[in-house]
Amino acid sequence: MRPTMLIRRKLALTTSAVALALPLSSCGFDYATDRPYTPAAGANERDAEVDVLGAAIVASRDGAGTFIGGLANNSATDVITFTGLSGEGGEQVSAEVEPRPIDPLGFENLSEEDNGFAVTGDFAAGDYLAVRLSFDNGESVQIDVPVVTNCGIFEGFDFASDDGDGGETYDCEPLESVRDYGPGEEGLEGDELEPEGGAESEPENTQ
Repeated sequence: MRPTMLIRRKLALTTSAVALALPLSSCGFDYATDRPYTPAAGANERDAEVDVLGAAIVASRDGAGTFIGGLANNSATDVITFTGLSGEGGEQVSAEVEPRPIDPLGFENLSEEDNGFAVTGDFAAGDYLAVRLSFDNGESVQIDVPVVTNCGIFEGFDFASDDGDGGETYDCEPLESVRDYGPGEEGLEGDELEPEGGAESEPENTQ
């Protein structure tokens, strides 16, 4: 590949990374996909012709979620189509995938609104799932993806889960402190603890 093409390729990947990491602010609406998305929270795999970047499953409840991430086509000449996702190593995972053609040196952002796809199986938030992504050039990519809750920076990315009758949804409320302070009692600042007998206690006179 010529030096100028390498420079253009690097610029294209940099632009794609920025597109994932920054809000799409031009429309002026507060859609879920207009909010920051941090690819570092997902998984990356770059061993095939198509790079898988920032992959994760965003779930609102156990057993169902939305696969998101980015697919970068490294071929300068061929359109490569993403054709499907399946469980790997005995993982019970199924996905509803429509073929996604990726232009030469192109990028498919599965984190855009309605561009991810539904995934169901035996999983819950906090799990890592071994999955295989298939492409029409005969290659496939095996990758372990995290299952994250539809909360915080991922809030609104799970648009595939059926929250109506599919089970209890995850609670996004922050956990409360495990210690209950009594009336007028305040917590200690930092990790500093007073020695036994109080801060002003004198050493015992042994004479």
